[in-house]
Amino acid sequence: MQATGAGHENNNDLLAWYLATLALRSAFCGKTASTSTEFSVPAVTRKRPWPGAKDAASSPAPRLPPARRGSIFSSIPFASSRGAAPPPAAPLIGLTGLGPAFPGPRRPGPVRRGGGSRRGRFPRSTARAATGRGAAGPEMAISLWKNLLQTTKERLLQQRRMSLYNGAHGYEEELIKKKLQQFAGGSINLSKDDNGIGILTLNNPKLMNAFTGTMMLELQERVTELENWKDGKGLIIYGAGNTFCSGSDLNAVKAISNSQDGMNMCMFMQNTLTRLMRLPLISVALVQGKAVGGGAELTTACDFRLMTPGSEIRFVHKHMGLVPGWGGAARLVGIVGSGAALRLLSGAARLDPESALRLGLSQETLSSSDETGALEEARAWLSGYTEGPASVIRAVKEVVTAGRELPVEAALRREKDVFGTVWGRPANLQALVRRPKHK
Repeated sequence: MQATGAGHENNNDLLAWYLATLALRSAFCGKTASTSTEFSVPAVTRKRPWPGAKDAASSPAPRLPPARRGSIFSSIPFASSRGAAPPPAAPLIGLTGLGPAFPGPRRPGPVRRGGGSRRGRFPRSTARAATGRGAAGPEMAISLWKNLLQTTKERLLQQRRMSLYNGAHGYEEELIKKKLQQFAGGSINLSKDDNGIGILTLNNPKLMNAFTGTMMLELQERVTELENWKDGKGLIIYGAGNTFCSGSDLNAVKAISNSQDGMNMCMFMQNTLTRLMRLPLISVALVQGKAVGGGAELTTACDFRLMTPGSEIRFVHKHMGLVPGWGGAARLVGIVGSGAALRLLSGAARLDPESALRLGLSQETLSSSDETGALEEARAWLSGYTEGPASVIRAVKEVVTAGRELPVEAALRREKDVFGTVWGRPANLQALVRRPKHK
């Protein structure tokens, strides 16, 4: 079923690509304009150049009129006066450099009444809608292209949300899973409260909650479970035994020290932590004791970080002859800026709660140091941001994620889409009935 759906999407993309190509060629090559009642697409490419080719090659790049420049949403409908444009009869093609060359429009041949002509034809209304002739002209051609490119970008981003890496990057997920399975120990536990708060526990206190191979695999499974949790609003990640996480288990690290295995493990963890970061849940890393190396990287995959007295965050990768490999460096730059990130990574400095608070890496220092008290404080802190319907809290997280990761126009479109999922829905309607006062 997935393959069938993908095929339909590809066909739609090709159709859009063809019509956008047709629009650009016709809108900006003056000699190709025609006032005939029909538009002809030749079955065989002509040997001589298509009309207007010389002018098109030397013409400057088209620009939007001032009234349209910078517009996010186009008001030009992609349809003829009689409805949506039908699919073309000619083979689907691409632009020069991206696919077979398009010979361009040609003058129409004689039309046989009742039996049609020898060539495939569009009705005039369809040709005018597809090529942008008439009042819209270049505006419609550019609008088609912008919409096509934006759709392509968003589709690629959706694919990246599922996985940053695949076989094209040399990633062999099943191979690295088999190797990680050999290094057992510890566990990743997940509990879900009725109020929509999940608790993810790193449970390997004998090794300061260092990640063994099986813990890496379990983390991926827990993230998948959280992705399918439709009632969730928030997530707290903490370590058992009053410490957060000391990174990777050195026994597993030594066993996969060759380049291929190391890169596969890097891509596996980057995939997992990126999915964790993009969960529609407001996430908090509760840092007790030490968050070192990979543990420090894990804290950056959460939206917020709370620290207890005496705890520390430290990126010690330099002392191991490494740089962060689980995505921690890229996320750290986004949190504290490039200058502060460079100091933290190159200096391998210990960050106590006060220093982390000043840098903006931590949001608050809790008063309790014991595990139970700190967890209750973290719940209370998080509840201030997760109060309300799950649909609204998850929508808030989605628009913030889009704003962080997408270009501004794509983020605005995504915000529009998410807005449509909550406008006029029960939470919105109930709020209108209550008429809350905002003091």
